[in-house]
Amino acid sequence: MSRINTNVQSLIAQRVLGQNNKQLNTALERLSTGLRINRGKDDPAGLIASENLKSEITSLNAAVSNADRADQVVNIAEGGLQEVSGLLEELQGLLVSSGNTAGLSEAEKQANQDQIDSILGTIDRLASSTNFQGIKLLNGNFDYQTTGVSAGVTDYSINGAKFTGGSQDVDVIVTTSAQQGKLFLDFTNGGVIDFTAGSSFSLEVTGSLGSRELSFTSGTTFADVAAAINTFSDVTGVEATAATSGIVLNSAEYGSREFVSVKSGGDATVSGSGAYTYETNDAGTVDTSSATAWTSLSNPLRDDGQNVDGTINGIAAVGDGLTLSVNTDFLNTEITLTDDSSAALNAVELGSGTAFTITGGGADFQLGSKVSIGDKVSLGIQDVATRKLGSSALGFLDELGSGQAYNVVDGNNLETAQKIVGKAVEQISSTRGQLGAFQKNVVGATIRSLGVAVENTAAANSVIADADFASETASLTRNQILVSAAQNTLALANAQPQAALQLLG
Repeated sequence: MSRINTNVQSLIAQRVLGQNNKQLNTALERLSTGLRINRGKDDPAGLIASENLKSEITSLNAAVSNADRADQVVNIAEGGLQEVSGLLEELQGLLVSSGNTAGLSEAEKQANQDQIDSILGTIDRLASSTNFQGIKLLNGNFDYQTTGVSAGVTDYSINGAKFTGGSQDVDVIVTTSAQQGKLFLDFTNGGVIDFTAGSSFSLEVTGSLGSRELSFTSGTTFADVAAAINTFSDVTGVEATAATSGIVLNSAEYGSREFVSVKSGGDATVSGSGAYTYETNDAGTVDTSSATAWTSLSNPLRDDGQNVDGTINGIAAVGDGLTLSVNTDFLNTEITLTDDSSAALNAVELGSGTAFTITGGGADFQLGSKVSIGDKVSLGIQDVATRKLGSSALGFLDELGSGQAYNVVDGNNLETAQKIVGKAVEQISSTRGQLGAFQKNVVGATIRSLGVAVENTAAANSVIADADFASETASLTRNQILVSAAQNTLALANAQPQAALQLLG
């Protein structure tokens, strides 16, 4: 059957040629772009997944950049702190030199004080000038702001805090009070030591710092005994107080590392029942059942201190003396309680309250791909000015300046001055350690983790969106052959109706 009006074979060849051309064009497009998905119709679901993965890759790369920036910020802060640390070491040496009063002229003392003033001024200058792109790093700019500090808190530091909303209460629940090592020596004789027999009597007093043996004569007042013991408090770590019927001995500090031990010697028979410990839950009441007679005190009687224990914002805190601390991703703080508030808790089972409220501040670094509290790291960098280094209990570093309480020209309280410098060294070292841990364990680990995440996310996107060149090259060759074949077939189909003309003669 021959027809010329409708060439069905030509139509079929045209359709197949069009399909082959589309497949050829698709292969050419994928090979030229390197992508399997160039538009939504290529793979609608795959396109959605690919776009999400590309967005995640962009976010991850930005997070890596943020982490690198955070590392540089901390490097600059660390550089300033390292210089402050060196100045504090020099300051320690000047204090020790100034303690050699018999070998120093007044001019030399003044020269030492001039150096101290210069060091203090340099520390303040470093605190105010260390910056990153004009952002001050060591002047308290990145410290946390607080309000409502409880009267039961003497000192506190906030190294990190993350919270939603405008503020965060820091609630403390004390479950076990801090205690000193404490003993009571009962002489019961109208305010003086009385020997009923013998002639020599000695007390060996030992604390966490060391030991001293002291000898007393009959008739020595309790006040004089306490004064003699207190003369060596810096050596023993034990303080004494005269009471109505004897002497109270207690460790100078609180905590499980502190203790008081007493041992008696000599041939005297001393009036009084001996030594006592105090009630476990009441440091103000003698445990009358704990008497150790003087005749038995040839072996030492010892009482150990106790660390405060409790929680901060529901997290079990680490106690050290009067200090509670927690270190979590959301709150890193250290709180020192007053000894009065802690002692009051000896008589109760539980004490609680808000220590302070954090209202803002801190240095926030976005180290994750999502802008959320979970992917944010918050770091507190405290003010290292001389008026801030030290403690409320000891004093502050600026008090070592000319005309201040602990200047070396007057030579008063050099022991306290050295303790203040020691506390400042501890604070700077702690801050440097905190920043170092942040760089090593947070920033460093984050950069490594984000790098792996970028690799894996890019690999996942490649599987979905990238073209397989081997497959597409094979498809290109196949489609080229099919197009050529379809073109030849179309030519044959178009030529076939001409045969019908032969029927016309």
